[in-house]
Amino acid sequence: MDGEAYSSVREAMRIMREGDLVAATAAIQRGLSGTTEAEPSPAARSLERGFIEGTCRVVDDQPLATKVAPVEGSPAPASTPKERTQFSEHTYSGSAGTRRYKLFIPSAYRGQPLPLIVMLHGCAQTPDDFATGTRMNMLAEQRACFVLYPEQPQSANMSKCWNWFQAGNQRRDQGEPAIIAGLVRELLVTYGLDRERIYVGGLSAGGAMAIILGRAYPELFAAIGVHSGLPYGAAHDLPSAFAAMHQRDTSGSPSIAHRENPQAWRRAIPTIVFHGDRDTTVHPCNGEKVVSQSTGGACNVGDGSGAAAASEETCATGILDGHSYTRTIFKDATGNAVVEYWLVHGAAHAWFGGDPRGSYTDAKGPDASSEMIRFFLERVRASSHESS
Repeated sequence: MDGEAYSSVREAMRIMREGDLVAATAAIQRGLSGTTEAEPSPAARSLERGFIEGTCRVVDDQPLATKVAPVEGSPAPASTPKERTQFSEHTYSGSAGTRRYKLFIPSAYRGQPLPLIVMLHGCAQTPDDFATGTRMNMLAEQRACFVLYPEQPQSANMSKCWNWFQAGNQRRDQGEPAIIAGLVRELLVTYGLDRERIYVGGLSAGGAMAIILGRAYPELFAAIGVHSGLPYGAAHDLPSAFAAMHQRDTSGSPSIAHRENPQAWRRAIPTIVFHGDRDTTVHPCNGEKVVSQSTGGACNVGDGSGAAAASEETCATGILDGHSYTRTIFKDATGNAVVEYWLVHGAAHAWFGGDPRGSYTDAKGPDASSEMIRFFLERVRASSHESS
């Protein structure tokens, strides 16, 4: 290997340590070809154009830690043409099990402690599909956040649903919650992320699992986002899950949650909830129950106790031909908003303000992704959530 090629390899190794695999590959190609300026590859040109929310594609059964998908789509700002985002595929394995996942890294990342948003897809969805439909990567690029998309494989559930309704997946340190929590902890160390700004949100079954994670690991998550989901303890098997999803008078079992983690139920975990009042997949009463549980002991919903004040904002129409909605904010005794509840009128079981290229999306507003990330980033993890 001549001196020029050797220098190119050293330069490639330096770039690779910084996380830009496309640029590292280009450096190696320049060294091998003896040129000083290589023509950008299609992947590199795609990266320079910006980023995508994800494209559905089939991957093999091998570990994906070294595979990086170029991020493309909306143009990058003209002032920062060399910035890079990454949307890469990986595999995590822990004592509770293994899951593939996709990770979005914003172009602003230079090793500083950035927030992390965990996004849990709904049934029959994939991380790519969910990223596309929610546009969360685009918002995360604007707000400098990492976004994690764990994948539920068909081997765990035929419909790729998170198994929120199984007792073994409703407890701390076992099952699917333990896998996701372990993955989050690994990313915290790997990338030096901000431990005070870790959030989890999801759609439908993913929303139900987000609630479980917030309750099982209050020391880990600063806030929860639930879109068309169900309350903790609403079911313990598949028949009770269908009953909870469709019946009007389903009742979650706070006693189950209380037995598993009684301290979590004394604290109000900040939660934002979206539900359509025409949802025939997960009955709207479930959104009300999520709100009731999420207020914890800080305030009460509809019981006449008046433990905390609630303000309500109603708009006849949303933005850009959107749905009308009722937005209710629940505050604790100190005046801090602990729960936002968006009841969207005339809306069914779909992510509001979503991209129609993704599944289970409703292009009409309100924009659930924008409101969710706004709610998240206004909050940091309370010190009282630290584990003993």
